[in-house]
Amino acid sequence: MTRSAVVLLSGGLDSATVLAMARRQGYACHTLSLDYGQRHRSELDAAAVISPLLGALSHSLVKLDLTLFGGSALTDAAIAVPTDGAAIGAQGVIPITYVPARNTIMLSLALAKAETLGANDIFFGANAVDYSGYPDCRPEYVKAFEAMANLATKAAVEGARLTIHVPIIELSKAQIVTRGHALGVDYSRTVSCYQADSAGRACGACDSCRLRRAGFAGAGLADPTRYQP
Repeated sequence: MTRSAVVLLSGGLDSATVLAMARRQGYACHTLSLDYGQRHRSELDAAAVISPLLGALSHSLVKLDLTLFGGSALTDAAIAVPTDGAAIGAQGVIPITYVPARNTIMLSLALAKAETLGANDIFFGANAVDYSGYPDCRPEYVKAFEAMANLATKAAVEGARLTIHVPIIELSKAQIVTRGHALGVDYSRTVSCYQADSAGRACGACDSCRLRRAGFAGAGLADPTRYQP
């Protein structure tokens, strides 16, 4: 029988690639996105389009307003999104675009979805190579969450062990783009920019835009990103 999987889908380049990888492995995929009050809300529109295009069976959107807490340039309008690229590659620096507990919340929601589906697999687009500033994108974090999940769920207690797949966690952005391109991902449909406009057009200056552009350059592929004038 085909195995079911929950795929966390933000609408960006990384998660779209992970969805394509899961589908290539033969999983019946159910995508999940989180509307947490992020600036780049057009990524949610992108996720809704990408999900069926890449063969997912269903797509769910959960709303949870993290602007109530703030603490990040992505959830607090009073904090500017950095555009100087200074944080990229800076060791020991946690960027202001880090959203407290976001990945833990998303994985917890994916875990709940997986249990209701009877799925034992979750795919998560964490990456620790190009941009290692986020503590909840590290391999040791993923392993710790997986261990917790297998202690906390009815399914695991009854013998159905859960696995969290992070297939791009050790890939460079260029390698991610190369893999996704080979799998037929239409990156023009994805939105990665931290301050994309309502039409999904990227600013071209934030850290996410810089890494994305460098990824296409490193892969030797044309950048299909739509940029603001």
